[in-house]
Amino acid sequence: QVQLVESGGGLVEPGGSLRLSCTASGRPLEEYAIGWFRQGPGLEREFVATISRGGATVSYGDSAKGRFTISRDNDKDTGYLEMNNLTPEDTAVYYCAAKSGWTNSNPARFEHWGRGIQVTVSL
Repeated sequence: QVQLVESGGGLVEPGGSLRLSCTASGRPLEEYAIGWFRQGPGLEREFVATISRGGATVSYGDSAKGRFTISRDNDKDTGYLEMNNLTPEDTAVYYCAAKSGWTNSNPARFEHWGRGIQVTVSL
């Protein structure tokens, strides 16, 4: 089965940008739709974005629309989440997930998860 590892997180000032990566091993990432989710302190896991296996279909959660861009490079077995104009409310652990079949915004539908990576937006 596929294993996922997130990278690219860290500390950024408000208004700044980060690009998260999700690198797959074990199985070709092209076999899976990818989702990005986040969980802030004391909050439930929240849908951020998802992209279909070929990359033609994307969708975003309300908090991500207009600021975040999801993409993928199947030749590199890597997915990406470009985040711009970050605010302190974006502070969370961000998770990459993969599922067979179509995209979905429900985290319960995703079969494979990375360990998550911390993103902190602060002065």
